[in-house]
Amino acid sequence: MITLLKQSESFKNRIAIVSKGKSFSYGQLLKTSKAVAANLLRETTDLNEARVTFLIPPSFEYTAVQWGIWAAGGIAVPLCILHPLPSIQYVLEDTQARIVIADAAYYDFLKPLEDHMGISVITLESILKETIVPLPDIDSSRRAMILYTSGTTSKPKGVVTTHATIEAQITTLVNAWEWRKEDHILNILPLHHVHGIINVLSCALWSGACCEFLPKFDADKVWATIASERLTLFMAVPTIYYKLISFWEELPATTQEVYSRAASQLRLMVSGSAALPVPVLEKWKEITGQTLLERYGMTEIGMGLSNSYRGERRPGHVGLPLPGVEMRLVDSANRPVPENTPGEYQIKGLSVFKEYWQKPEATKKAFTEDGWFITGDIGMLSDGLYKILGRDSVDIIKSGGYKISALEIEDVLRKHDMVADCAVVGLPDEEWGEVVSVCLIPKSKELDVEEVSSWLKTQLPAYKIPRKYMLSAELPRNVLGKVTKNELKKRWPAIAP
Repeated sequence: MITLLKQSESFKNRIAIVSKGKSFSYGQLLKTSKAVAANLLRETTDLNEARVTFLIPPSFEYTAVQWGIWAAGGIAVPLCILHPLPSIQYVLEDTQARIVIADAAYYDFLKPLEDHMGISVITLESILKETIVPLPDIDSSRRAMILYTSGTTSKPKGVVTTHATIEAQITTLVNAWEWRKEDHILNILPLHHVHGIINVLSCALWSGACCEFLPKFDADKVWATIASERLTLFMAVPTIYYKLISFWEELPATTQEVYSRAASQLRLMVSGSAALPVPVLEKWKEITGQTLLERYGMTEIGMGLSNSYRGERRPGHVGLPLPGVEMRLVDSANRPVPENTPGEYQIKGLSVFKEYWQKPEATKKAFTEDGWFITGDIGMLSDGLYKILGRDSVDIIKSGGYKISALEIEDVLRKHDMVADCAVVGLPDEEWGEVVSVCLIPKSKELDVEEVSSWLKTQLPAYKIPRKYMLSAELPRNVLGKVTKNELKKRWPAIAP
């Protein structure tokens, strides 16, 4: 039996999932997932890595289906409930899946694909029917899951992980963040992404803890859940923390006090999936007393680095490599770089993915000849801890011979009294290669671009000062709240100060 499922047998009477106002035990989760596996197997004894896609909101049913696919020997391919039909069709075609399990809310949405693609759309209700058949033995080296990259620089690629890979990703975090069976976490993250699936759901279930689902983010409901004092952990992306702060600021002082006191009681709060602006970290600490733990990871590696659970959590840094993770910072020739020198993160370890689905050339290019995964992320070691400077393709601006971190400039800009948020990009320029450009989200109509530019000159070297500005009401973001900078570049109507 898969280790994650086997682990849960010792917690049968504990609450595993809280979903749609109901509580489900580990015993119920095991029973339902075995029924899913039986219904998937039908006349066969093993799915033998057949890809099974499913479109189900975050819930007990989502978890049972994912576990059922694994128990039957299949590869689980979770689909994003927010994606349009063409994006879903791309995943179905790429994985060559023959079935998609659909929640009732999405059945009619997916049904046209049956005639168009020859795929079977199966209702969630039918796959949950109680059935018992012998289940296959699943070796940990088997492929278990395919998650798709965001596709910001090319078409999305399917990242393949094995059961052993998933186990390594889970156990690394369980040990580093000291998960225990008494823990209770609220899951508000998308479940087609490693953050929600591994960091929250799977770590909780490995530990015998409780994972409570809130399928759609609602600041009022999140704060109310925190105020209930049943949570011990909370994990989110920076955008969510920003929204929670904004909501808190509009509350009466008495309610603020209740919410702040409850938040201060959690043992751990984590931020990830995008760079955490230092002003957001500082404001969250001011209202809750919590110093958010920042970590670094990606679909291909799970989590690679983390600030310390018990030690220093330095703003703007992502700590040190997690146990079992090998990491190096190198230059363009794969030579190690010294401290305080930018380099590219490269990762080795059991938590690194197996391959890009049916893309052998892309897989080969993703690794060095001696087996290091090439992340494409730039960072440096600073006073004993690592920090992320940005992604080479979108966050590192190459202008006039300088390599400039967009994230550094964004952190400075967010300190300006009139700037609510911002995104810095490099726009093509014949003379400079790229010019530093910024889209500002003003706090009011009174924001003066020339004044902002003059203020920045007191904060940053001249070569880091943006040359082009744009004002906007919002920034384009993906489902995890990460700014899609390539999309932002397409919208640019360059306004110079």
